[in-house]
Amino acid sequence: MKRINMILIPLLSLAALFFSCSRAEPSILYGFIESVYYSGTDKPVERYSFFILPEDDDGIENLSELYLYHDREGLRWLIKSDDWVQYTEDERTWIGSRSISMFEDNPLPRGQYRAVLVNKGGEQTERSFTFDGPEEPPHPFPFLSISSGVYRIDSSYPINHLICYDQQGNTIQTIPVNLMEGNMRDLRVSSSARSAALWAEDPEYRSSALTEAVPLR
Repeated sequence: MKRINMILIPLLSLAALFFSCSRAEPSILYGFIESVYYSGTDKPVERYSFFILPEDDDGIENLSELYLYHDREGLRWLIKSDDWVQYTEDERTWIGSRSISMFEDNPLPRGQYRAVLVNKGGEQTERSFTFDGPEEPPHPFPFLSISSGVYRIDSSYPINHLICYDQQGNTIQTIPVNLMEGNMRDLRVSSSARSAALWAEDPEYRSSALTEAVPLR
């Protein structure tokens, strides 16, 4: 009897461990694509910012791969867990990428996309959504200059922010800007900031633009 118990107890422990781990597939609660324009040699370069709001019974750390498909054009992008961007907003965690692009910066297609989320157990789920933003920038590319403690902005976008970076290039502060010209001290920029770029946004077109960073001093 003692020998049987010695065998059964480890087996029951393994069974409990197995059934404590969820085998349910993950889910995609929401997903979106926005176009972001960057300064290019001849004209602004477009990238897609693609994010989903995932859910998995074993947590975000159990997710392994995120795919983005455009079936009509036969396109596929793979974002692995080691590479995706992760941020939290309103206690919800989003994962995705801000650098979806085409070969040689060819135009990104509009229309229907399909996201596929895979966890470490191999279970997967998918969700389709549509991006139909304008194929050309809705506004001229914005401009930012900072000199002698004075900033000047040229932007037709309705929402503008200064993105401040430290000496290592890390984002340390985001400052909403309502005036197109003014003193930097009025913006209360962090003393650790060494450069800044302009982030201009138009939610109506789900489109944004990011200028190159300029030194603060």
